[in-house]
This record gives sequence, C-alpha cells and structure tokens, in this order.
Amino acid sequence: MERLRFTLDFTPNANHSGVFAAIHHGWYKEAGIDLELQHRDFQHSGIAKLELGIADVAFTAMLVLGSYQKQDSFPIKAIATAMQNDLSTIAVLAKSGIERPAHLDGRSYASCQAGFKNPTVAALIRSDGGQGDLTFTYPEKISSWEALAENEADSVWIYRNWQGVQAELAGVDLRHFTLGDYGAPYCYSLVMVANTDYIAKKASTLRAFLAATAKGYAWAAENPDKMAEILYDWVADADKHLTFLKAAQAATSPHYISSKTGSWGHMEVEKVYAYLKWRKEQGLETTTVEADALVTNELLG
Repeated sequence: MERLRFTLDFTPNANHSGVFAAIHHGWYKEAGIDLELQHRDFQHSGIAKLELGIADVAFTAMLVLGSYQKQDSFPIKAIATAMQNDLSTIAVLAKSGIERPAHLDGRSYASCQAGFKNPTVAALIRSDGGQGDLTFTYPEKISSWEALAENEADSVWIYRNWQGVQAELAGVDLRHFTLGDYGAPYCYSLVMVANTDYIAKKASTLRAFLAATAKGYAWAAENPDKMAEILYDWVADADKHLTFLKAAQAATSPHYISSKTGSWGHMEVEKVYAYLKWRKEQGLETTTVEADALVTNELLG
C-alpha cells in the first residue's frame, strides 16, 4: 500500500463527494492507496500544507493556484478538477437592489482574513463597468449567506450548489453573479494540486489515486440520492439534514463529468489560458504564467 496524504479545502461538502464515495466503496484500497484524509486546517491552507510537507495533494481554488506566485516559488500544478463548471458565485440579497456586479461599488464584501479573493472581486466590478470601489469586511461567518442575512455585508463569494442551497431552504432569496457572465472567464473553481517534484516522483501513485477518485465521482454523478446518504456521515453536524444534502447533491452531481471526454477531472488548457490572460489584463498578476505550467491532464485515465 502506498500512503497518500490528501487535504480538503473546506468542511466536507458535495464538491468532495467523489472522494467520500471512493472511500466508502473501498476503491482507494483496491488501487493500493492508503489514503490519509486531512480536514480543513484554519492555520494552514492546502498549498501551505504541501510546502510544509504535511500533505501530498490538496484541494484548492483555481483562483488561489492562479495567484500563487512567489519570488522563491514552490512549483505546483493542478492534476484534476472536481467539477467541470464554476459553481461559485458572488451572492447578494435579492432585495438589496444590487442587480449586477457594477452595482457593488460603494458596498461591502465579506472576506476571509487572507483576502486572496479581494482583488478578483474588485476586478469583476471593473469588468462590469464599475470602479471596483468596495469595502472589505471580515465577519466571523465568512463565505456564508448568513453574513448577508444578518446585514454583516452586502456580498459574499459562495458555492451556489452548497451555501446557495442552504439559503434557499432557509427562505433567504439570493441573487447570484457568476464570474464568467460578467467578463471574468473563471474556470474550474476547485482543483486538486500537487508539487511538481511529487508529481515526477510519484506519478504512478497519483494515477492510481486519480483513477479511484474518478470512479468515485462517476458513481456520485449517477447516484445523487445514495451519495447524499454517504455524505451525511462526513459533513458537519449543522449540515446533517438529508433534505438539504439531497438538494445540494442534486445541484452538484451533473457537473462532475466532462461532456466532451465523458470522464472526470479533465481540464481544458484553453479555458485556463483565458483566465490567466484576464488576470494579467486586470493587473492581478505582474508576471506571465503559461497555462501548461499550471495544469496537467497527463495523470488522468
């Protein structure tokens, strides 16, 4: 058995379902993988865990990967995408009068302390014709529709298929802005990443891991209700409601498998290039990063 340490980006949710399905069915063990699943650590990001050598593979946002550049770089690559579509949105209350990103000028955005999404949100407003004049707040309930419902912020970045479903079931009416609809070609909101040295040394291990993971996501795509029941055992106590989990899983399952390849995990380099080009044009990056340097499909079946 080959040990592989994998860390989640967030508390367990439907974006991670394929991993949980593969664990449940024993597919990692069948592939010779001794999977050590690490939950979200508020002290260290997934990429930080890779750097520190306490994880081998991590879930992270493409936005984080795209902006992860340092003078003394720790080279990482995306090796698979969890979903084929960007399910994240900038959300506002439907009754707020904010009808498009440009209307966020002079409003507030609920951010996390790291603030890595802040420049992207401001750039989105500018792409939609605004000035990007936004106040950043740091409420305790970050990335949550509750920050909107409790008037702690005017906008927040959420996953529509998870927090968005929570809000809907709670009777909170939201308006959603998907970045791609407003000139920001964001793609692959959640990807698996690894250090390039690890990829080179452990390619066969990663192929086995990804093959088992792909099997899990394919099963989750075909069996959303059964997947919700498995997910129940993994989620936080506050999320242990089957009505919610089935609704969230139903909103997520259609996005796991590529309509072009018929398989899980594949990333289109052209989409990544368009996103990186937009970041450079918006002044979010000072150096040019090639898409091929950030993503690879070579480990996928």
